[in-house]
Amino acid sequence: MSIDILLLLGAALFCIGLAVVVTRKNAIAVLIGIELMLNAANLNLVAFSRFDGDQLQGQIFALFVITVAAAEAAVALAIVVKVYQHFNTADLDQINELKG
Repeated sequence: MSIDILLLLGAALFCIGLAVVVTRKNAIAVLIGIELMLNAANLNLVAFSRFDGDQLQGQIFALFVITVAAAEAAVALAIVVKVYQHFNTADLDQINELKG
């Protein structure tokens, strides 16, 4: 498999994740879009490291990105649960009480 195919797949995943973040109003769907964009970045990291010769460096960096993404998902889901308990909705347009 060539690097062009992997980079094209990573770009497509990133674009899909960006489209989800921009178009969806549900907080959970926005988080899924962010995770999709992070996974696309990980795919690019591993693809570049595979074709660069030093395979381990990109995979280790991707592992750190996955760890940060897991922590981000846990904190974000906790915030979404608290916001849902307070506002009884996960729709981002209806949550306007936090605006200053």
